[in-house]
Amino acid sequence: MNKVLQRICAVLPAVLLQLLWLYALCTWLAPWAAAIDLVLSILAFLFVLYLITKQGESTYQILWLLVIFTFPLTGAILYLLFGNKRATKPLQRKLDRAEKLPPDPRDPAPAYAALTGENKRLAQTFRWLADRTGQPPQVNRGAVYYPLGEEMFPHMLEELRRAERFIFVEYFIIENGLMWDSMVEIMAEKAAQGVDVRVLYDDLGSISTYTKQDGEKLRQKGIRCVSFNPLVVVRGTLNCRDHRKMLIIDGRVAFSGGVNLADEYINQVEKFGHWKDIGFRLTGEAVGSYTRMFAEFWNAFAGERVPDAYLTAPAPAGAADGCVLSYYDSPLRPDAASNELYIDLLSQAQDTAWFYTPYLMPGHALLDAFIRAARRGVDVRIIVPGVPDKKLVYRMTRSYYPVLLEAGVRIFEYTPGFVHAKASLIDGVVGTVGTVNLDYRSLFLHFENNSLFYRASLLDDLGADFLATQEKCVERTVENIGRSFRKWLVDGILRIFTPLC
Repeated sequence: MNKVLQRICAVLPAVLLQLLWLYALCTWLAPWAAAIDLVLSILAFLFVLYLITKQGESTYQILWLLVIFTFPLTGAILYLLFGNKRATKPLQRKLDRAEKLPPDPRDPAPAYAALTGENKRLAQTFRWLADRTGQPPQVNRGAVYYPLGEEMFPHMLEELRRAERFIFVEYFIIENGLMWDSMVEIMAEKAAQGVDVRVLYDDLGSISTYTKQDGEKLRQKGIRCVSFNPLVVVRGTLNCRDHRKMLIIDGRVAFSGGVNLADEYINQVEKFGHWKDIGFRLTGEAVGSYTRMFAEFWNAFAGERVPDAYLTAPAPAGAADGCVLSYYDSPLRPDAASNELYIDLLSQAQDTAWFYTPYLMPGHALLDAFIRAARRGVDVRIIVPGVPDKKLVYRMTRSYYPVLLEAGVRIFEYTPGFVHAKASLIDGVVGTVGTVNLDYRSLFLHFENNSLFYRASLLDDLGADFLATQEKCVERTVENIGRSFRKWLVDGILRIFTPLC
C-alpha cells in the first residue's frame, strides 16, 4: 500500500496543476480561453510528433499519447518528469563520476569457441549481448539450480560461514525475519573477524520492510549499508529501481534468481499461498560478472570504492559445463537488453519455448515474438501465478490471455499459490534465470540482473522443474477464460496502462 501511495503522490502535483489550470481558464483567463486552447493543442501536437519519432516500445508511447492529448499540461509535465530517459540523468551522472573498473582480465575466447563450433546463430546472440552489457561469456564450471527458495537458503548460510575476504549483498527487498536475521548474525560475526561486508538495497522496494534505523543497526555491527536511489523527494528517477538480487562471497561463489531476503520467499510465512521461486549458485570464473556488477553500483551510489583486488577472477577449476553470460539491464541504456534477448531467442526457437513469470504484460514487440513462435509450431508455454499478489496486476496479466491462447501459446496458472520465478528455456539448450519479469517495469524501467546459459546441466534441472510445476497448474484455454463485451472493454482499458504497473 505504501508503494501505491508513493506513486499517487508522484502524479498528484501534476494533476492538481491541471485542475488549477482548468479553473483559471474558466475564470481569470476566460476571455482568452479559445486562443490559449489553440496554442496548447498545437504544442501537444508537436509533443506527440516528438514521441512518435522516438524509438521505443509502442505500448508505452500509446499511453503517453493518450495522456498528453487528454490532459496536455499534466501529460507534458508527467512525461518530462518520468517518461523520458532525460529524467534518469542523475543516476547516469553518478555512474559516470564513479571511477571506472579496471579491465576485465577474464578470457571469453573459450566460451565463444564452444558456441561458434556448435551454433553460430546463437554465438551471434551471445556476442551482441556481451557488446551491449559489457559482460563477457564464460565457460560454466559449477552452476546449481534451486527449484525453491527454501532449498537455496541453507546453502547461502553455509557459504556465508566460509567467507574470508568479502561479502556483497544487493537485493530489491530486505525484511527482518528468520531469513535476514540468520544472515545478519553470520555477517556480523564475519565483520568482527575483518571480512568486508557490504549491503545495498532498494529504498522504494524495501520502503515498508526495512528502515534507515535498520540500516544503522547494520553499520553498528561493522556492516556497510547503503540504500539505492533514496526516496527523499519525488523526481524523475522514481521509477528506476534496483530490482537486482545477488549475494557474492569472496569472488568464488554467487547466488541469484528471484528470491528476495524475506520470509515468504522461503515459505516461512504464507502471504499468497505457496511461494514458488527459483534461484541458482555460480562458482568459478563466471562469478566475476556478479562481483563486477556489484562493484560498479557500489562505486557509483555508495560514494566509496570496492578495492580492485576483489575483482581478480579465480583460476578456472572444475569440468566445463556449457557456457554462461551474466549481465544486468539498465534503463539508462538506449536499448532494453533482456527484452531484445527474449525476442531474439523466440525467433530462434524450433521446438520449445518455456517461460516462468509472475507478471505477464509484455510490450508489443515481445508479445508479437510469442505469437509468431507459437504460430510456426513452437511449443510455447508460460507458467504464471494462480494466486495473485496484486489483484489489478493479475487482471492485467489475464488481459493478455486471449491473443496468446488464440495463437497457440499454452498458459498455466500455479494453483497452490504465487509464482515469483523468472526464467526461460528454449529448445532445452539455452535459457535464462534471473530477476526479469515479463512486464514493462522489469524490461524497460528497472535495473535487473540475468544469466544466460547454454548447454549447462542447470538447464536440464530447470526443464524438469518446469514440468513438475506444470503438474500443479491448471491450464487456461480459449474456452475457459470467459469472453464478453464488458471484459473486452475493461481489458482493453487496462492494457493501455500496463506500462505504469
